[in-house]
Amino acid sequence: MKSILYRIFLCNVLISAALYSTAQNDNIIRVSPCDDQSIQRLADSLKHVYAADGFQILREAAMTMESEYEIPIIVPMSKGTAYQFVFIGDSKSTGYEVKMYDYNEKQVMVQKKETGKTGSNIISYTYTARMSDYHMIKPVQFNNVQKKNLCGYVMLFKKAEAVVSTRAVAP
Repeated sequence: MKSILYRIFLCNVLISAALYSTAQNDNIIRVSPCDDQSIQRLADSLKHVYAADGFQILREAAMTMESEYEIPIIVPMSKGTAYQFVFIGDSKSTGYEVKMYDYNEKQVMVQKKETGKTGSNIISYTYTARMSDYHMIKPVQFNNVQKKNLCGYVMLFKKAEAVVSTRAVAP
């Protein structure tokens, strides 16, 4: 049964990716890297902050995005493990949103930000996986002026496991 659900899940992901890639009339949208030094500096600072809190970086990517188009990111997660997800959007965008779905396509988290209300282009949240399986994270940003070539940066951290010492302590 799980094998069938997994195939259905992957088919939905592939269909979503195909629809995303042909969303524009005759233009094909491909996720490609971007280079925004202000976003890179923020990302580097956040890596240090989360490392000090005991998180290890698992995945990160800078990507070119289009306004109002979600980017599906599929990641394996382990039950009971704490993860930190960070999305940094283009500073010129007016709003940001990140949704997370579990293997059963149940939405387990959603966060939204508008720059006029918060003044920040960062969405960050901690999530402890309730099951060991694949999860889908979908960041999106909104920009009414510049529709294409928006830079976005995603990072996924995992809480480092505590090392248990087996060394005997002398009385």
